[in-house]
Amino acid sequence: MRIAFASDHAAVALKALLVEHAAALGHDTIDLGPDTDARVDYPDFGYALAEAIASGGADFGVALCGSGIGISIAVNRDPACRCALVSEPLSAALARHHNDANVVAMGARLIGPDLAKACLEAFLAAPFEGGRHQNRVDKLSRKD
Repeated sequence: MRIAFASDHAAVALKALLVEHAAALGHDTIDLGPDTDARVDYPDFGYALAEAIASGGADFGVALCGSGIGISIAVNRDPACRCALVSEPLSAALARHHNDANVVAMGARLIGPDLAKACLEAFLAAPFEGGRHQNRVDKLSRKD
């Protein structure tokens, strides 16, 4: 899988750790930045991540900021993206099972490195269940 990663300045260290972890799991990674902890605006990086998903440049995405809230809002402005803010592995898996989420968001100031890795693993391992969930997911991507 190709996984794109984006963050703001508050989550640069967690992003680097998760990029490395995903690569160790055998995934191709795309680091959309930033590269330092100099102050940046999370919408810029959230929009870049959304574009990577919408264009097909990445299969899945990981969005990170201090709380995970701001960047998840930015990503979700693109109808091609279904970004779920998670804080533990069960919600990460359910985001895939029920919502066919293609981006997972986490807050670097709220989640530790081991829990973030567990969330990423659960998200990537969980298939979309389809069935009764498909009609609801289809409605999420409508622009009207």
